[in-house]
Amino acid sequence: MSFIANTDAQRAEMLEAIGVASVDELFSSIPDALRPQSFRLPPPRSEHEVMEYFRKLSQRNYAHLTGFLGGGFYDHFIPAAVDALASRGEFFTAYTPYQPELSQGTLQAIYEYQTQICRLTGMAAANASMYDGGTAIYEACQMALHATGRSRIVIGGGVNPVYRKMLYSYTANLEIDFTEIPVTHGQSDREAVFAALGEDVAGVILQNPNFFGVIDDHEDIVTHCHERGILVIQSVYPIAMAMLKPPGAIGVDIAVGEGQSLGIPLAFGGPYLGFMATSKKLVRKMPGRIAGRTLDRNGREAFVLTLQAREQHIRREKATSNICTNQGLCALRAHIYLSVIGKEGLKEVAQLCHAKAEYAKERFKAIPGVSVMESSPTFNEFTVRLPADASEVAGRLVERGIAPGLPLGRYYPGMENYLLVAVTEKRTKAEIGHFAEVLADVLTTYWDFANEQSARIDIQGRRS
Repeated sequence: MSFIANTDAQRAEMLEAIGVASVDELFSSIPDALRPQSFRLPPPRSEHEVMEYFRKLSQRNYAHLTGFLGGGFYDHFIPAAVDALASRGEFFTAYTPYQPELSQGTLQAIYEYQTQICRLTGMAAANASMYDGGTAIYEACQMALHATGRSRIVIGGGVNPVYRKMLYSYTANLEIDFTEIPVTHGQSDREAVFAALGEDVAGVILQNPNFFGVIDDHEDIVTHCHERGILVIQSVYPIAMAMLKPPGAIGVDIAVGEGQSLGIPLAFGGPYLGFMATSKKLVRKMPGRIAGRTLDRNGREAFVLTLQAREQHIRREKATSNICTNQGLCALRAHIYLSVIGKEGLKEVAQLCHAKAEYAKERFKAIPGVSVMESSPTFNEFTVRLPADASEVAGRLVERGIAPGLPLGRYYPGMENYLLVAVTEKRTKAEIGHFAEVLADVLTTYWDFANEQSARIDIQGRRS
C-alpha cells in the first residue's frame, strides 16, 4: 500500500489499518484551536523564493527594540573575538573528553574556565558546567542535602522566581521541604531567616544582587548558618562580582549563577551556562565535569577529567548529574570572553553598568508619578513604581521601540505597578534619555485616557 493516500479508498484503508473510523477521530486528542485548518500546501518554490519569503516575514518582527530587560539575562557587549575563536573548526564536533590523550586542548580550555570561575567567585573549585542558573541552584540544593543528611531548604524571596519555579519542578517528586522567606526593603529578612533555621535545614539559598537588583551582604547569615551546621548557597551575577564582595570572601559554601552575561548571546532563550564553584570540602559532591592538571610519566603537563567516575549510575542514590557534552561550547565562550576582556576590562564593564543605571534612576525620578525604589543599594538593575499597570505600560513602550523591563506583577502578586529595569554597558546616555522621555509621554497619554474614561463613567452614573 502506498504511504500517500491519493484516493478516498486508500485513506479509508489506512484509517482501518490503524483502528480509527475517521481523520477527525485520528486527531481527536488535539484541541480544535490547535489543529491544522488545511493540509493543502502551497506550490513548490525555489530556494531563492523561499529565502526571500522568510526575509520579508522576519521584517514584521520588532527587530530594533532598545532593551532594558534583565531578570537574570542581560544584553551585554560580546567582543568579535568570542565568535571568531569559538567558531573554529576544532570546536565544531568537540565531545566530552573522556580520552585525555586525544583531548588536551579541550581539557585545557575547561581547566582554564574553571580557574576563571574560581577567581571570579573566590571559591576553591569549580566544574564545567551546569545547564543554566536555575538548574545550578537545584544541583547545589542536592549537594547540601547529601552533605548534611537533612531534608529542608530555606529560600530567600529575592532569589529569581524563574529559578525557584525550576527548583520546585525538579524536586516535585522528591521528599524535600522548602521554606520561602520574603524580602524586606529589597533585602533578606534576617529575623525571618534566622527563625526558620531548624535542625532539619540542610541549606539556605540566597542571591546577590537579588531579583530586584538589590545588593545584600549576606555574611551575617552565613555565620549564623555555619554555627548550626547549615550550608549556604549563593546565586551571583558574574559581572557584578567585579565590584562586589565575592561569595568566597564571606564563607559561602556553594556559589552558582547564570553565565549568559559572559559572552553568550540572549538568542531567544538559550543555550545558556550555569556555573558552579564550591569549597574544597564539597568538591567530591559536585556534579558535572571537573578537569584537573597533572604531570604525565615523562614530567610533561597534562590535563584530565578527575574526581568523578564516568559511569555515574553505578553509584545509585549517591550519583550526581552527569552534565557534559552540550555545555562545552558555552563554557568555552565564557572562557574566551573572560580572557579577552581581562580583569580590568571586567571592572570597567561593571562600573559602566552601575553608573548608567544610576543615571537612569535620576531620569526616572524626574517623571511625575514615577517612584524609584531606593531603600537599598543596587548594581545595574532596579525597581520603579509606575502610576499605572506595568504590563500595559510595557506593551505601549514596545510599540514605540523600547523593551522597558520586566513587569513584576506576573511574579509577585500586588506588584502590578512595578517594573524591573536593567541597564548594561551597551545602553547609551541618549537611549536612556529617550526611554525616560517616551515613558513620560506614555504615562501622560495613559492618564489622559483614564481620566476621560472616568469622566464618562461618572456622567453615565449621574444620568442613571
